[in-house]
Order: sequence, then structure tokens, then C-alpha cells
Amino acid sequence: MKTEFICVKPRSKVASDRFYNRMDNLHSCKVQERKNGRVYLKSISGRYLFSISESGDDHWEVIK
Repeated sequence: MKTEFICVKPRSKVASDRFYNRMDNLHSCKVQERKNGRVYLKSISGRYLFSISESGDDHWEVIK
């Protein structure tokens, strides 16, 4: 199975902090799972696991 990646950018102050301190300013994230309208992601750095809503998120924006 091919690995899926999503690129995100922070929208909130909390997300910006995680982006700079735990994600090493890298936008790409590996999709771990899609379940119940949520996408579970792991940062490329491997130091941050989080989920976002597929219909939109207050903290993260998916960039195409």
C-alpha cells in the first residue's frame, strides 16, 4: 500500500508553536489513519502526532 502524505500549515498560535518546536517547520505529514471524519497524522520529524477534521480544522489548514 502506498503511503499517503498531507501538507498542513498552522492557523492558530498553538498549532504554530507545535509546527516550529516539534515539526521542525516541515509541512508534510504522514497519514496514519482516516476514521469517523478525522485524519490522524504523524509529522515527518516523528515527534508530533495529531488529528484534523476532514471538513476543516480550527488549528490546521491543508495546503494543496
